[in-house]
Amino acid sequence: MSDTPAGAEPVDLGAVIGQRLASLAPIRLELIDDSAKHAGHAGARDGGRHYRLLIVAQAFAGQTRLGRHRLVHAALGDLLCGRIHALSIEALSPGELSPGEFSPTVSLAS
Repeated sequence: MSDTPAGAEPVDLGAVIGQRLASLAPIRLELIDDSAKHAGHAGARDGGRHYRLLIVAQAFAGQTRLGRHRLVHAALGDLLCGRIHALSIEALSPGELSPGEFSPTVSLAS
């Protein structure tokens, strides 16, 4: 089953994820699609994708790891109910980056 209407261009899920996470005003966002490494896995067979996410945002300052994950999950909403099968999250506040580590990045690699 596809979310793309017949005759329409396929939706770039990475771009949709980036748009949803924009609500957290990230200064750094890296999304890597690891789905190919999970070919044959039950979630992959059903169309769900596997991603690794690095996101740095002021919204995470003072939040626990669980609180940060909840913010990411809330931003992604219904995508986590099928289109995303697995998501590894590294969520940091800007103060947790090493001085030389800062680079404002948006990378939605597949």
